[in-house]
Amino acid sequence: MTERALWVAKTGLDAQQTRMAVIANNLANVNTTGFKKDRAIFQDLMYQNMRQVGAPTSQTSQLPTGLQLGTGVKVMGTEKLHMQGNIEPTGNQLDLAINGRGFFQITMPDGSTTYSRDGQLKLDQNGQLVTINGLPLNPAVTINAQAQSITIGGDGTVSVSEAGNAQPNNVGQIQVANFVNFAGLEPIGESLYRESAASGPPIVGTPGQGEFGRIIQNSLETSNVNVVEELVGMIETQRAYEMNSKAISTTDQMLSFITQNL
Repeated sequence: MTERALWVAKTGLDAQQTRMAVIANNLANVNTTGFKKDRAIFQDLMYQNMRQVGAPTSQTSQLPTGLQLGTGVKVMGTEKLHMQGNIEPTGNQLDLAINGRGFFQITMPDGSTTYSRDGQLKLDQNGQLVTINGLPLNPAVTINAQAQSITIGGDGTVSVSEAGNAQPNNVGQIQVANFVNFAGLEPIGESLYRESAASGPPIVGTPGQGEFGRIIQNSLETSNVNVVEELVGMIETQRAYEMNSKAISTTDQMLSFITQNL
């Protein structure tokens, strides 16, 4: 029994170490634009059935309870919590935030499409709107060299003002993608997500229409990490780790007592 307790407590230590790594990653990304925090999901391990509940004890009676011994805990997965982050004004005309559901569509070098909430856009040497890593939006939007100012509407319409032209010139349309299951998207780093079988296929549409969020220019969406919540979670994790360590220490003392009295 004492040896079983060692292994059960060991699974607890492993699980709390994983949770601490998740919390540390959340805190590390507290200033990452559009970052969505993670949480660890725990599940108890299989039980050793020493005495079956409901087993007959006589012809007319049965056990009201059984004897099942747990074998510990495991981390089943991590889940992205796609709650809206705060929208902060920046004054930069190429900074965009999505207020509501949806992702910017980004074209990768291999031609595939990834998705992001990071709206820190730039212009490349060809005047194309790209991410800070130089990846273009999908569909592509190109700003001509004569543009004096850029206006991006809540519906994703991109227009520019040019010298000598009183009317703004429409140069493109930003579209956003939505998913049935945001948590099923696969994070691949650099603030990008990839479609998966769990997320379902993308539903592409115009910002501000139906279920799609509106685009807000001159602003960025901050990380949705709440530092206070993460610090509280860190304390909980530390205490749980200490209790599992104490279980190992107590079990070791019990084994020591047994061996000393053999």
